Amino acid sequence: MTLRCEPDTTPLTWLYAPGDRPDVVAKALRSGADVIVVDLEDAVAPDRKERALRATAELLSDPAPGPAPVHVRVNALDGPLAATEIRTLAPLPGLAGLRLPKVRGPQDIHRAAAWATEGGPEEGRLPALYALLESALGVEHAFAIATAHPALRGIALGEADLRAELGLRNETGLAWPRSRAVIAARAAGLAPPPQCVHPDVRDLAGLARSCAQGRDLGFLGRAAIHPRQLPVIEAAYLPTAEEIEAAEEIVKAAAADAGAQALPDGRFVDAAVAAGAQRVLALAHRRR
Repeated sequence: MTLRCEPDTTPLTWLYAPGDRPDVVAKALRSGADVIVVDLEDAVAPDRKERALRATAELLSDPAPGPAPVHVRVNALDGPLAATEIRTLAPLPGLAGLRLPKVRGPQDIHRAAAWATEGGPEEGRLPALYALLESALGVEHAFAIATAHPALRGIALGEADLRAELGLRNETGLAWPRSRAVIAARAAGLAPPPQCVHPDVRDLAGLARSCAQGRDLGFLGRAAIHPRQLPVIEAAYLPTAEEIEAAEEIVKAAAADAGAQALPDGRFVDAAVAAGAQRVLALAHRRR
């Protein structure tokens, strides 16, 4: 059996930048993040929303606005701004994805997709849609949301709103929603979700610890709000030298014998273990 380990192209870093600050967006585009998320929602004051939309539309009129794909987080789908934002941005050649906040059920995905096709691209050419689950109802409907539409390419948690709704005093109560998001995404055939932002941009040690916990839960990568967070996230999610060496041994053993076997050091190898080793090596190809 021959095992191929193609490089994993799933984004590890998603950097948010406020849509009403073209100078900050320009810096974000040069940051080295895998995806730039221009934010029209929480990062923009109400009296600057229109300015943010105009600046973002101007940016995305360029088919290649930067070296990384550009996504846009629009405003809440049940509010007065999202429909116009999606109708304006969806046809633009520089838009790679739309991040939809506060999604509560499949109907929200269908509504956003309908707005995106009004006078714009055909359904098969929709920008990728990403659902943010920020409420108890959204978490309950995680799998239905993840399978709601062919253009839906990923889900993620919005933990600040979720914590507020649930009245959580610490992160203990987020354990189940986090696992629920990971399981729903994988059951729907989507990439593992990224973690939500770590709000303290100076607490890099805390960010590293939190990323390690997220990796243990099955997340892959993380959203960031400052470029200094990017190398910490990447380091946390890329395999260590020891993990790479162990994975190479497993892949080599599996290639020599397709059946279940035990390595000399006692590690058991079967098809599932070999597949996990392949994923490790695919991520290892991303090391710079």
